[in-house]
Amino acid sequence: MRLLSIDTSIRGCSVAVHNDTGLLAAYDLFTDKSSSAMLTTLMRDSVTHAGFELQDIDAIAVAKGPGSYTGLRVGVSTAKGLCYALDKPLIAVNTLQAMALQLAPFYPGHLFCPMIDARRMEVYAAVLDENTAFVQETQAVIMNETSFQDLLTNHKIVFFGDGAAKCKPLLEKHPHAIFPAEDIKPSARTVGQLGAIAFQNGRFEDVASFEPYYLKDFMSPAPRKASTLVQ
Repeated sequence: MRLLSIDTSIRGCSVAVHNDTGLLAAYDLFTDKSSSAMLTTLMRDSVTHAGFELQDIDAIAVAKGPGSYTGLRVGVSTAKGLCYALDKPLIAVNTLQAMALQLAPFYPGHLFCPMIDARRMEVYAAVLDENTAFVQETQAVIMNETSFQDLLTNHKIVFFGDGAAKCKPLLEKHPHAIFPAEDIKPSARTVGQLGAIAFQNGRFEDVASFEPYYLKDFMSPAPRKASTLVQ
């Protein structure tokens, strides 16, 4: 198996290449923009450094969301275009599940709550166990003092991701709430790890109909009405 993985859930982009033995190459670019040009360059470089060509890839895995509307659109459209061009299968991975996999080995017996920043006091979040199985499904959460209290009563929960800054002032005094110092961002490295499992189990998407998991509809500002001149 040779798997190319892509994550553009937040600013910038991340690309990784895995085979049956593990990670072969990875690039993470954290900028204020996500673009297909940047992503194409990273894909080409990562595959070259792994020692083969794009046409040698067996499948493409992409972080499906939640996350930035623009970022997800760039990543998914690039992955779908590559699947069409190379006639390869598409694998979709939940962004939050892949984030949880980054920390799961370091906090045995804990629950994990990856968070991606949304508007105002809202975050995209899920709760997963140490095996990255969902305890609470992905949802948009408006943070307040009662958020996650039902789980915190009996479980230690690790809160992380760029949305955790909204959560920390509300929950950091709870003895079961843990906020790592590390800045954990979505990464194609763990998208590839979960993608490899999906590949082995034959869990592929329909390339034609697949869409990013935006979680919420894109909201654009209402256009301003032209001023009316009073004669």
